[in-house]
Amino acid sequence: MKKNIRHVRNIGISAHIDSGKTTLTERILFYTQRIHSMHDVKGKDGVGAFMDSMELERERGITIASAATFCEWDDHEINIIDTPGHVDFTIEVERSLRVLDGAILVLCSVGGVQSQSITVDQQMRRYKVPCIAFINKCDRSGANPFRVIDQLKTKLGHNAVAVQIPIGLEADFTGVVDLLSMKAVYFDGDKGETLRIEAIPDTLIDLAQTKREEMLDAASMFSDELMEAILEEREIPSGMVLAALRQGALRRQLTPVLMGSAYKNKGVQLLLNAVNDLLPCPDDVENHALDTDQDETPVRLTTDPGAPLVALAFKLEDRSYGQLTYIRVYQGSLSKGDTIINVRTGKKIKVGRVVRMHSDQMEEIEAISAGYIGALFGIDCASGDTFVTPGLSLTMTSMYVPKPVISLMIHPKDHKSEINLSKALNRFTKEDPTFKTHVNPETGETIISGMGELHLEVYIERMQREYSAEVTAGAPRVAYRETITQRADFDYIHKKQTGGAGQYGRIAGWLEPLPDKDFEFDNQVVGGSIPTQFIPACEKGFRHCLVKGPKMEFPVTGVKIVINDGASHAVDSSDMAFQAAARGAFQQGYFRAKPVIQEPIMKVVVETPTAFQGPVMGSLNQRRGMIVGAQDEGALCVIESQVPLAEMFGYSTVLRSLTQGQAQFTMEFLAYKTVPQSIAEELEKKAAEQKKKVA
Repeated sequence: MKKNIRHVRNIGISAHIDSGKTTLTERILFYTQRIHSMHDVKGKDGVGAFMDSMELERERGITIASAATFCEWDDHEINIIDTPGHVDFTIEVERSLRVLDGAILVLCSVGGVQSQSITVDQQMRRYKVPCIAFINKCDRSGANPFRVIDQLKTKLGHNAVAVQIPIGLEADFTGVVDLLSMKAVYFDGDKGETLRIEAIPDTLIDLAQTKREEMLDAASMFSDELMEAILEEREIPSGMVLAALRQGALRRQLTPVLMGSAYKNKGVQLLLNAVNDLLPCPDDVENHALDTDQDETPVRLTTDPGAPLVALAFKLEDRSYGQLTYIRVYQGSLSKGDTIINVRTGKKIKVGRVVRMHSDQMEEIEAISAGYIGALFGIDCASGDTFVTPGLSLTMTSMYVPKPVISLMIHPKDHKSEINLSKALNRFTKEDPTFKTHVNPETGETIISGMGELHLEVYIERMQREYSAEVTAGAPRVAYRETITQRADFDYIHKKQTGGAGQYGRIAGWLEPLPDKDFEFDNQVVGGSIPTQFIPACEKGFRHCLVKGPKMEFPVTGVKIVINDGASHAVDSSDMAFQAAARGAFQQGYFRAKPVIQEPIMKVVVETPTAFQGPVMGSLNQRRGMIVGAQDEGALCVIESQVPLAEMFGYSTVLRSLTQGQAQFTMEFLAYKTVPQSIAEELEKKAAEQKKKVA
């Protein structure tokens, strides 16, 4: 059966922690008849949400890995990716948005625009993903959807427009008024499956009129036809308003806002209608690939299934019977038995099984055509690889991958655990680009690094559960860095004379701070004082020094090295000699350039009942935190601060005891800043003790 690509939607559901993303997905699957019973995320009934297929997710009541599924609604096919809310799993959100055409931004009607909503919004902006907003939990006490719409405008800069208003709020929330049809919609039946449409209650008519005018006013900016109809005071068909709202949403210049309560089964069907009416189909979105033969010039892709294939592997999963690769096909189609090429490795791959995913269940299909999301089995590739038809040299742009900020030492308890641990690490580093692992060459310890305490905690637990790797974890360590603060010159001669050919190389120049980049090498040597063939060796020698800084053996960043003079010897100069000269020159100039240690500073947002505002601020100040702002939002106070990561370990326990377990916080990486002198001295003392131990 030939599907109409205009009836395909690839959407993601993203939001702050606990805004109800997974519950909403659960309801969507129920109403589209993909599942036949609904369960809670917290899993009180022992089942847990369908999309949280990992046992760990069900226990903790959080989403860890994004899950993909598809469903049908009103003759439209909707591919949905449910993404995690915790900032530690930010890569899951990042890679999902990379392959989606549209998104639903879920906001809590009490919490409003929270810290993580801002992060998710920035990610949508990075990939230019059009979105509609859904204000969830209108049945909670303190619900105020209109305040949330104001926050969408002020905090996120969205042109947010209500297309619905609630009928009653908190415990009295019974339905919504649809401002397009100017009708009241109620959700009857045990599970809200029956829509009852009635006239708007008298008490709401004035508000509905006002909000409808605001909506028409905003939508008319995107449709001359609608503008004329309003000016001439003609009857306005809802189709005309929808077309204008859709135009605004596709250009990311207007955000339609819907309301409801997923948990109470209200408003979900209207949200599904809005997905079909307002979010883009694959044809509406411009996707570009880069031509590797033509200096990476962008090439626009078409959704023609007959065109040559371009597909992106955006997520990997290790199943008991091999690697599962989630892919999005941008152009052409991918069928069983096809031969495709992995652009990164240049290897030919024969496609075996092609499946569609429904959380952790699979459905075998013959082919995936342009605009669809599917999965392949048993293909060796990495996250972010592009697959093409043989002969094509296009590659999709890669994803933004943030650098890890925290690391832990882990130690397997016995030999069996050691073997299992290496299998687990092999798999997790392949699946998750923000999870890194290496062995400390001096101590032989295995170090794992990630985006936060929760991130590493979850991986350690998964090692034990999924691989029976019993490991003990050391204290968390912060990813410190070194950098220089001023310009310094160097002029270094490396001379070594033993029997036979010696070593000789002289390098002169300077190093200076480089604010926004890790490293830059500038060769200004003229007249061949250092022969051209030795210049790469000089750069290699300098790069070698960046891995471990001379000050405290932390990685060095933000350095520009310029060489402008030097000398060589006809016989004794070699690559090796110039590499050694570069290392010596770096050491010579580095301490003159006044090196400092930098530490990761986190943006920490605490939401606490107002009564505990003082103690919470005190606890952040004790941790060298800088309070950026605090504002009251109803019964809660939201405190925004910047705190060094080194001081944040174990903070959740402290916060709970301070606030009788009522406060919660989110933390994400902000920037690197210089460590205060007293802390730097402490670090140096610790490093010296560590060296003594190793010696």
